[in-house]
Amino acid sequence: MKIAIGCDHAGYPYKDGLIAMLQQQGHMVLDFGTHGPDSVDYPDFAHAVASAVEDGRAERGIVICGSGNGVAITANKHQQVRCALCWTEEIAALARQHNDANVIALPARFVPEIVAQAMVRIFLSTEFEGGRHERRVQRIACM
Repeated sequence: MKIAIGCDHAGYPYKDGLIAMLQQQGHMVLDFGTHGPDSVDYPDFAHAVASAVEDGRAERGIVICGSGNGVAITANKHQQVRCALCWTEEIAALARQHNDANVIALPARFVPEIVAQAMVRIFLSTEFEGGRHERRVQRIACM
C-alpha cells in the first residue's frame, strides 16, 4: 500500500519510526516532512498528506502533531478525506470499520510511540464494514 505521512515538530520524533515500520511491512511511503525538530506550521504538512490521498497518489495517510487536532482539522478540509483522530487501538479500528477513514491523526504528546505504531498497523489492516455504515459515510461530505 502507498502511504503518505506528514507531521509538525511535535510529531517529528514518531515519524521516522513509523516510516521504518511501514517499509518493513512492505508499504511504500511518501514522506511530506517535517524533517527536523524545528518549529513549523502543521497545516503545511497535513495539507500535503491530504492532497496525496485525495488525488490518489496515496491510498492512506498519517498525520501527526502534538494533540492530533490541528492536523485532523486541516486534513478534513479536503473533500475526499475522512481523517480520524485516534488515541486507542479500538478507536483506530472503528475509524476504519465504521467511518471508512483514509487518514489517521496521531496525538504525539498523548500516546506512547508503541501505541501510535499499533494504531497505524490496525488502521492499515482493518477493512471498512460497509452495510449500514455505507449510507452514513455517503452523507459526510458537504454538497
